[in-house]
Amino acid sequence: MNKGEFTFSGTTLNGFLMLFVNLFLTFGSIAGIVYGIILDSATGGVMIGLSIAVMITTLFLWGGFMMLEPGEARVMVFFGKYCGTFTQTGYFWVNPFITAKKISLRARNLDVEPIKVNDKTGNPIMIGSMLVWKLKDTYKAMFEIDSQTIAQSGAAKANEVTVGTSVASVMSAFEHFVKIQSDAALRQVAGQFAYDDTDSNHEEVTLRGGGTEINELLERTLDERLAMAGIEIVEARINYLAYAPEIAAVMLRRQQASAIITAREKIVEGAVSMVKMALDKLSAEGVVELDDDKKAAMVSNLLVVLCGDDTAQPVVNTGTLNH
Repeated sequence: MNKGEFTFSGTTLNGFLMLFVNLFLTFGSIAGIVYGIILDSATGGVMIGLSIAVMITTLFLWGGFMMLEPGEARVMVFFGKYCGTFTQTGYFWVNPFITAKKISLRARNLDVEPIKVNDKTGNPIMIGSMLVWKLKDTYKAMFEIDSQTIAQSGAAKANEVTVGTSVASVMSAFEHFVKIQSDAALRQVAGQFAYDDTDSNHEEVTLRGGGTEINELLERTLDERLAMAGIEIVEARINYLAYAPEIAAVMLRRQQASAIITAREKIVEGAVSMVKMALDKLSAEGVVELDDDKKAAMVSNLLVVLCGDDTAQPVVNTGTLNH
């Protein structure tokens, strides 16, 4: 048995043509009943009977009309058997015994509320995402997951799912399924990476700096989880990332300390380079000859000036370097 979507190949007729035929038969049966009453004879009785039969047939035929807009589909079911998916747009008539379940193939947004998870290092973080999803396989969407029961059951109210049998109710059930799976995917992805760089490894991919790589992994993870439901992820992005409130203040101080240390390293590196350049230039041009003690004193003074937080106060030496 083929467990997948295929195109409906049953009989379909132009809806406008069938509408004309049905209206013609409806008004003709009414006229036949009226004419049979006027005749008031055996022939009239037969005509009334035939007209009533034609009218009952027209009432049955009215149930076969359906209209599809772009981005919509009908899952065709004949007494419990899947007969295919109808996606042609327009106005059509099909066998009235076929149940045509209407669903939407349009893309939908889902803003996943931030959830608390633990990153690779065990730190609690808050992470949220934004998804763009749509139905890809209507067979799996309708029959591989229990979306129809969720949409019709009272339990759906507890999950904030619209209760009913309309397309809005069914799509709401799909959206709830996507939300549950997206929470699980976020936990899975977040657990593989640290929130930020550690002091020991600055080349490791992190949630904060991963960017495109993290988003692509999240998209692949969601596609794997939602494939069973015939749902395709068009785009997935992490749109919220922060430390959990209970450790946010501590981690902020840690980040500030790391930033200060990094800045100090750059300042010292630059200062040492400038001092070396000054000594080399003085020596190369023969401006002044300095012994090791004087070089040490000069280096110390320059480093204080270049690395200090406060503005240096110049002291004019009116003597000589020998004093």
